[in-house]
Amino acid sequence: MEIKPLKLPGTYEILLQPHRDERGHFLRAYDVDIFRNAGLVTAWVQDNEAYSSQKGVIRGLHFQAPPHAETKFVRVALGKVFDVFVDLRRGSESYGQWDALELSSDSQKALYLPKGFAHGYCTLSEQSIILYKVDSRYVAKAEGGVRWNDPDLAIPWPIQHPIISTKDAAWGPLRHFVTPFE
Repeated sequence: MEIKPLKLPGTYEILLQPHRDERGHFLRAYDVDIFRNAGLVTAWVQDNEAYSSQKGVIRGLHFQAPPHAETKFVRVALGKVFDVFVDLRRGSESYGQWDALELSSDSQKALYLPKGFAHGYCTLSEQSIILYKVDSRYVAKAEGGVRWNDPDLAIPWPIQHPIISTKDAAWGPLRHFVTPFE
């Protein structure tokens, strides 16, 4: 397992190292000692799975506000996604900036996001299963979001006509957002 910093402070790409043979592969998806030695969160309280049955589904850009903010460890067990994250931390040198990774079951990469980021993804395969660990339980009243196609963010989503929920389509733009993250 290799942990590589990404361009936004506190975000990391985690390269998992599958052992392959004629039967398939075996991999260690998480190791508490490696995470602890890298100074990353190790106290996960919830393990979530999201399944999408179509290519072109966008979910996001979501977050949970403090005191229920989440650190996330995200990976793809089936399929491929374009995974996007936006820094919402007030005072951060990268506030309002975004980054993205392509995560897939073939590449065996994972993503680590600290508290204070909006997160979303677009499915690039007909079926996808996204797994993510969080260090805070889901609380509906703490849920928030930023508009997925905010023109100020100008994220180059790889799908022209995405499938998106009514709730996700209704989030406001970043310019009207008052961040709860210090």
